[in-house]
Amino acid sequence: MSMRIIPSGETLGATIEGLDLAAVSDADAEAAIQALGRHGVIRFPGQRLAAADLRDFSARLGDLEVNVIGKHQEPGMPEVMTLSNVVRDGKSIGLPDAGQGWHTDMSYSRTIAFANVLYALEVPQREGRTLGATQFCDMAAAWDDLPADLQRRLEGLTALHDFAKFYDMMRLRPGSTRPPLSDEQRRTKPPVSHPMAITHPISGRKSLYANPGYTIRVNGLPQAESDELLAFLFAHQTQEKYLYTFHWTKHDVLVWDNFRCIHQAVADYGPDEPRLMKRCQVMASKYVPLSI
Repeated sequence: MSMRIIPSGETLGATIEGLDLAAVSDADAEAAIQALGRHGVIRFPGQRLAAADLRDFSARLGDLEVNVIGKHQEPGMPEVMTLSNVVRDGKSIGLPDAGQGWHTDMSYSRTIAFANVLYALEVPQREGRTLGATQFCDMAAAWDDLPADLQRRLEGLTALHDFAKFYDMMRLRPGSTRPPLSDEQRRTKPPVSHPMAITHPISGRKSLYANPGYTIRVNGLPQAESDELLAFLFAHQTQEKYLYTFHWTKHDVLVWDNFRCIHQAVADYGPDEPRLMKRCQVMASKYVPLSI
């Protein structure tokens, strides 16, 4: 069966059928990367992958990150992380609250992320409804809608991003089991600055690069002015017209583009409604010189 790309018809999203991600040719991998640049979020349905298959496919997209938390990693494969609310023998088998708030993965890192690869092994259900959706907002469309004078202003600005902002926010949520970050973890991920406007290395489109999860201030502005500008941008970028909600099916692999998207996980399921995902994080090592 040959590869077929089916656009979602929304601001983001497409499905690619006809690929077994455990055995992808170089040509098909490159076609998938180009499709990701056009559509921002790509679904590969009906996959049957071992952890090594997921790692190897993800590595076709770029260098893989090992998460700073250092927990819930596949034995012998630290690039593969487990996200899950499942508890066995009194211990969580994965990170239970990953991504529950608008953010862009790895914006807190000096080398930012290109793509996330997430594989669904268990999807929560209730009364025939699928729960635990992942939502995205389109930062290229958000950029296009900004006034021209604000675009020009943002093109000359950078913003500071801090890993601890999102992590500490998640710790304050009721029922959180996240331990405090150690001094070593904080030293490993100090705040970093990135341009607020980036050019996509594949599509050539401009995107707004700031997010509520990790962006803490606009460099060079008084604190009050920075706070006002970020509050405006956070409200602007999460408008419904930029929203794409992805509803999971078991054995979906979803890949999304962190140059173009902010995202969040919808936590509308309970502890007795299992969700189990395997994740790889693809860094933007080969694209960063072209984009920011």
